[in-house]
Amino acid sequence: MTDLAQTAPALPASGTRRSLKLARDRLLVLVLILAAWESAGHLGVSEIWISSPSAVGERLWTLALSGELFVHMQRTLTEAALGLALAFAVGVPIGIAMARYKYANEVAEPFIMALYSLPRVALAPLFIIWFGIDLFSKVMMAFSTVIFIFMLNIHEGLKTIDRDLVDLFRTMRAPRALMLSKVILPWLAPWVIASLRIGIGLSLIGAVVAELIGSSAGLGWYIENSAGRLDTTGVFAGLVALTAIAAGGNLLVARLEKRISGWRAA
Repeated sequence: MTDLAQTAPALPASGTRRSLKLARDRLLVLVLILAAWESAGHLGVSEIWISSPSAVGERLWTLALSGELFVHMQRTLTEAALGLALAFAVGVPIGIAMARYKYANEVAEPFIMALYSLPRVALAPLFIIWFGIDLFSKVMMAFSTVIFIFMLNIHEGLKTIDRDLVDLFRTMRAPRALMLSKVILPWLAPWVIASLRIGIGLSLIGAVVAELIGSSAGLGWYIENSAGRLDTTGVFAGLVALTAIAAGGNLLVARLEKRISGWRAA
Protein backbone atom coordinates (compact mmCIF):
# COMPACT_ATOMS: atom_id res chain seq x y z
CA MET A 1 0.00 0.00 0.00
CA THR A 2 2.85 2.38 0.83
CA ASP A 3 4.54 1.77 -2.53
CA LEU A 4 1.29 2.44 -4.40
CA ALA A 5 0.70 5.67 -2.48
CA GLN A 6 4.20 6.84 -3.27
CA THR A 7 3.94 6.14 -7.01
CA ALA A 8 0.42 7.59 -7.52
CA PRO A 9 1.47 11.28 -7.82
CA ALA A 10 4.00 10.34 -10.54
CA LEU A 11 1.29 10.12 -13.21
CA PRO A 12 0.23 13.81 -13.16
CA ALA A 13 3.88 14.88 -12.98
CA SER A 14 4.69 12.73 -16.00
CA GLY A 15 1.74 14.22 -17.87
CA THR A 16 2.92 17.73 -17.01
CA ARG A 17 6.43 17.00 -18.23
CA ARG A 18 5.09 15.64 -21.48
CA SER A 19 2.91 18.72 -21.99
CA LEU A 20 5.85 21.03 -21.34
CA LYS A 21 8.06 19.03 -23.72
CA LEU A 22 5.36 19.12 -26.39
CA ALA A 23 4.93 22.89 -26.02
CA ARG A 24 8.71 23.39 -26.17
CA ASP A 25 9.08 21.30 -29.33
CA ARG A 26 6.16 23.04 -31.04
CA LEU A 27 7.66 26.42 -30.19
CA LEU A 28 11.02 25.25 -31.54
CA VAL A 29 9.44 24.20 -34.84
CA LEU A 30 7.68 27.58 -35.11
CA VAL A 31 10.93 29.46 -34.42
CA LEU A 32 12.78 27.42 -37.06
CA ILE A 33 10.07 28.12 -39.65
CA LEU A 34 10.11 31.85 -38.90
CA ALA A 35 13.92 31.94 -38.95
CA ALA A 36 14.02 30.18 -42.33
CA TRP A 37 11.39 32.55 -43.67
CA GLU A 38 13.26 35.62 -42.41
CA SER A 39 16.57 34.30 -43.75
CA ALA A 40 15.14 33.74 -47.24
CA GLY A 41 14.86 37.50 -47.72
CA HIS A 42 18.53 37.94 -46.87
CA LEU A 43 19.55 35.17 -49.29
CA GLY A 44 18.28 36.92 -52.39
CA VAL A 45 14.58 35.96 -52.47
CA SER A 46 12.57 39.05 -53.39
CA GLU A 47 10.19 40.36 -50.71
CA ILE A 48 7.55 40.79 -53.42
CA TRP A 49 7.25 36.98 -53.31
CA ILE A 50 7.42 36.09 -49.63
CA SER A 51 7.72 39.33 -47.59
CA SER A 52 9.22 38.54 -44.15
CA PRO A 53 8.02 37.70 -40.63
CA SER A 54 9.34 41.02 -39.29
CA ALA A 55 7.45 43.00 -41.95
CA VAL A 56 4.28 40.97 -41.39
CA GLY A 57 4.55 41.43 -37.62
CA GLU A 58 5.03 45.16 -38.06
CA ARG A 59 1.97 45.36 -40.34
CA LEU A 60 -0.18 43.39 -37.88
CA TRP A 61 0.95 45.69 -35.06
CA THR A 62 0.06 48.78 -37.10
CA LEU A 63 -3.35 47.35 -38.01
CA ALA A 64 -3.99 46.40 -34.37
CA LEU A 65 -3.13 49.89 -33.14
CA SER A 66 -5.49 51.47 -35.67
CA GLY A 67 -8.25 48.99 -34.81
CA GLU A 68 -8.56 47.88 -38.45
CA LEU A 69 -7.29 44.38 -37.72
CA PHE A 70 -10.00 43.69 -35.14
CA VAL A 71 -12.72 45.02 -37.47
CA HIS A 72 -11.71 42.61 -40.23
CA MET A 73 -11.16 39.69 -37.86
CA GLN A 74 -14.50 40.23 -36.14
CA ARG A 75 -16.32 40.37 -39.47
CA THR A 76 -14.81 37.13 -40.79
CA LEU A 77 -15.11 35.36 -37.44
CA THR A 78 -18.79 36.33 -37.14
CA GLU A 79 -19.57 35.08 -40.65
CA ALA A 80 -17.75 31.78 -40.15
CA ALA A 81 -19.12 31.17 -36.63
CA LEU A 82 -22.74 31.84 -37.64
CA GLY A 83 -22.38 29.61 -40.70
CA LEU A 84 -20.85 26.82 -38.59
CA ALA A 85 -23.56 27.09 -35.93
CA LEU A 86 -26.34 27.07 -38.54
CA ALA A 87 -24.79 24.05 -40.27
CA PHE A 88 -24.67 22.22 -36.92
CA ALA A 89 -28.29 23.09 -36.10
CA VAL A 90 -29.55 21.93 -39.51
CA GLY A 91 -27.06 19.21 -40.44
CA VAL A 92 -27.28 17.11 -37.27
CA PRO A 93 -31.08 16.58 -37.40
CA ILE A 94 -30.89 15.81 -41.13
CA GLY A 95 -28.11 13.29 -40.49
CA ILE A 96 -30.24 11.62 -37.81
CA ALA A 97 -33.24 11.54 -40.18
CA MET A 98 -31.07 10.01 -42.92
CA ALA A 99 -30.17 7.14 -40.58
CA ARG A 100 -33.71 6.71 -39.25
CA TYR A 101 -35.61 6.77 -42.56
CA LYS A 102 -33.50 4.45 -44.66
CA TYR A 103 -35.69 4.22 -47.75
CA ALA A 104 -36.14 7.99 -47.96
CA ASN A 105 -32.36 8.32 -47.62
CA GLU A 106 -31.83 5.86 -50.48
CA VAL A 107 -34.14 7.98 -52.66
CA ALA A 108 -32.43 11.24 -51.75
CA GLU A 109 -28.82 9.97 -51.63
CA PRO A 110 -27.89 10.65 -55.30
CA PHE A 111 -29.14 14.22 -55.02
CA ILE A 112 -27.39 14.78 -51.69
CA MET A 113 -24.09 13.48 -53.03
CA ALA A 114 -24.46 15.53 -56.21
CA LEU A 115 -24.91 18.69 -54.14
CA TYR A 116 -22.05 17.65 -51.84
CA SER A 117 -19.76 17.17 -54.84
CA LEU A 118 -20.67 20.56 -56.29
CA PRO A 119 -17.83 23.04 -55.64
CA ARG A 120 -19.39 25.54 -53.25
CA VAL A 121 -17.07 28.25 -54.58
CA ALA A 122 -19.27 28.29 -57.68
CA LEU A 123 -22.26 29.25 -55.51
CA ALA A 124 -20.65 32.44 -54.18
CA PRO A 125 -21.76 34.69 -57.08
CA LEU A 126 -25.28 33.27 -56.84
CA PHE A 127 -25.42 33.96 -53.08
CA ILE A 128 -24.26 37.53 -53.75
CA ILE A 129 -27.14 37.94 -56.22
CA TRP A 130 -29.66 36.38 -53.83
CA PHE A 131 -28.56 37.85 -50.52
CA GLY A 132 -26.47 40.89 -51.44
CA ILE A 133 -22.97 41.68 -50.18
CA ASP A 134 -23.92 42.02 -46.52
CA LEU A 135 -23.43 39.58 -43.67
CA PHE A 136 -26.15 37.10 -44.65
CA SER A 137 -24.58 36.07 -47.96
CA LYS A 138 -21.28 35.27 -46.20
CA VAL A 139 -23.07 33.26 -43.53
CA MET A 140 -24.95 31.26 -46.16
CA MET A 141 -21.74 30.59 -48.04
CA ALA A 142 -20.08 29.26 -44.88
CA PHE A 143 -23.24 27.27 -44.08
CA SER A 144 -23.35 25.63 -47.52
CA THR A 145 -19.69 24.65 -47.19
CA VAL A 146 -20.09 22.91 -43.83
CA ILE A 147 -23.60 21.43 -43.65
CA PHE A 148 -22.80 18.25 -45.61
CA ILE A 149 -19.96 17.47 -43.21
CA PHE A 150 -22.41 17.29 -40.30
CA MET A 151 -25.05 15.44 -42.31
CA LEU A 152 -22.74 12.71 -43.58
CA ASN A 153 -20.71 12.30 -40.38
CA ILE A 154 -23.78 12.00 -38.16
CA HIS A 155 -25.36 9.57 -40.61
CA GLU A 156 -22.19 7.46 -40.69
CA GLY A 157 -21.91 7.59 -36.89
CA LEU A 158 -25.43 6.23 -36.43
CA LYS A 159 -24.77 3.48 -38.98
CA THR A 160 -21.86 2.23 -36.86
CA ILE A 161 -23.65 2.38 -33.51
CA ASP A 162 -23.38 -0.71 -31.31
CA ARG A 163 -26.59 -2.60 -32.12
CA ASP A 164 -26.15 -4.97 -29.16
CA LEU A 165 -26.20 -2.00 -26.79
CA VAL A 166 -29.31 -0.60 -28.46
CA ASP A 167 -31.05 -3.98 -28.29
CA LEU A 168 -30.12 -4.28 -24.61
CA PHE A 169 -31.79 -0.97 -23.80
CA ARG A 170 -34.83 -1.94 -25.86
CA THR A 171 -35.06 -5.28 -24.06
CA MET A 172 -35.04 -3.39 -20.76
CA ARG A 173 -37.82 -1.17 -22.19
CA ALA A 174 -35.74 1.92 -21.54
CA PRO A 175 -37.48 5.22 -22.37
CA ARG A 176 -36.40 6.96 -25.55
CA ALA A 177 -35.00 9.86 -23.56
CA LEU A 178 -32.74 7.45 -21.64
CA MET A 179 -31.67 5.75 -24.87
CA LEU A 180 -30.84 9.15 -26.33
CA SER A 181 -28.84 10.39 -23.34
CA LYS A 182 -27.00 7.16 -22.49
CA VAL A 183 -26.40 5.57 -25.89
CA ILE A 184 -26.96 7.75 -28.94
CA LEU A 185 -25.51 11.09 -27.83
CA PRO A 186 -22.34 9.62 -26.24
CA TRP A 187 -21.82 7.51 -29.37
CA LEU A 188 -22.23 10.53 -31.64
CA ALA A 189 -19.97 12.82 -29.60
CA PRO A 190 -16.72 11.87 -31.43
CA TRP A 191 -18.45 12.28 -34.80
CA VAL A 192 -19.71 15.73 -33.84
CA ILE A 193 -16.24 16.73 -32.62
CA ALA A 194 -14.69 15.50 -35.88
CA SER A 195 -17.27 17.48 -37.84
CA LEU A 196 -16.47 20.60 -35.85
CA ARG A 197 -12.74 20.19 -36.47
CA ILE A 198 -13.31 19.97 -40.22
CA GLY A 199 -16.05 22.58 -40.16
CA ILE A 200 -13.89 25.31 -38.62
CA GLY A 201 -11.58 25.42 -41.62
CA LEU A 202 -14.37 24.98 -44.16
CA SER A 203 -16.52 27.72 -42.63
CA LEU A 204 -13.57 30.12 -42.82
CA ILE A 205 -13.05 29.11 -46.45
CA GLY A 206 -16.70 29.81 -47.23
CA ALA A 207 -16.64 33.20 -45.50
CA VAL A 208 -13.38 34.27 -47.15
CA VAL A 209 -14.47 33.14 -50.63
CA ALA A 210 -17.67 35.16 -50.28
CA GLU A 211 -15.63 38.17 -49.14
CA LEU A 212 -13.37 37.80 -52.18
CA ILE A 213 -16.41 37.93 -54.48
CA GLY A 214 -18.03 40.95 -52.89
CA SER A 215 -17.48 42.68 -49.57
CA SER A 216 -16.30 45.90 -47.97
CA ALA A 217 -14.69 44.38 -44.87
CA GLY A 218 -13.25 41.13 -43.55
CA LEU A 219 -9.94 39.35 -43.85
CA GLY A 220 -10.83 38.00 -47.30
CA TRP A 221 -11.50 41.54 -48.49
CA TYR A 222 -8.24 42.76 -46.92
CA ILE A 223 -6.24 40.00 -48.63
CA GLU A 224 -7.87 40.72 -51.99
CA ASN A 225 -7.33 44.45 -51.59
CA SER A 226 -3.68 43.92 -50.65
CA ALA A 227 -3.09 41.57 -53.58
CA GLY A 228 -4.57 44.15 -55.95
CA ARG A 229 -1.93 46.61 -54.77
CA LEU A 230 0.87 43.98 -54.96
CA ASP A 231 1.19 44.31 -51.19
CA THR A 232 2.58 40.88 -50.29
CA THR A 233 3.04 41.87 -46.66
CA GLY A 234 -0.65 42.71 -46.42
CA VAL A 235 -1.61 39.38 -47.97
CA PHE A 236 0.54 37.47 -45.46
CA ALA A 237 -0.81 39.59 -42.59
CA GLY A 238 -4.35 38.56 -43.55
CA LEU A 239 -3.31 34.93 -43.82
CA VAL A 240 -1.65 35.01 -40.39
CA ALA A 241 -4.81 36.52 -38.88
CA LEU A 242 -6.91 33.76 -40.49
CA THR A 243 -4.51 31.15 -39.14
CA ALA A 244 -4.86 32.63 -35.65
CA ILE A 245 -8.66 32.38 -35.86
CA ALA A 246 -8.49 28.77 -37.07
CA ALA A 247 -5.99 27.84 -34.36
CA GLY A 248 -8.17 29.42 -31.69
CA GLY A 249 -11.22 27.55 -32.97
CA ASN A 250 -9.38 24.23 -32.96
CA LEU A 251 -8.17 24.90 -29.43
CA LEU A 252 -11.76 25.44 -28.28
CA VAL A 253 -12.85 22.20 -29.99
CA ALA A 254 -9.97 20.33 -28.34
CA ARG A 255 -11.08 21.61 -24.93
CA LEU A 256 -14.66 20.62 -25.71
CA GLU A 257 -13.52 17.16 -26.76
CA LYS A 258 -11.55 16.71 -23.56
CA ARG A 259 -14.53 17.82 -21.49
CA ILE A 260 -17.08 15.64 -23.27
CA SER A 261 -15.17 12.46 -24.03
CA GLY A 262 -11.95 12.67 -22.06
CA TRP A 263 -12.82 9.33 -20.50
CA ARG A 264 -12.00 7.63 -23.81
CA ALA A 265 -8.32 8.44 -23.31
CA ALA A 266 -8.32 7.16 -19.76
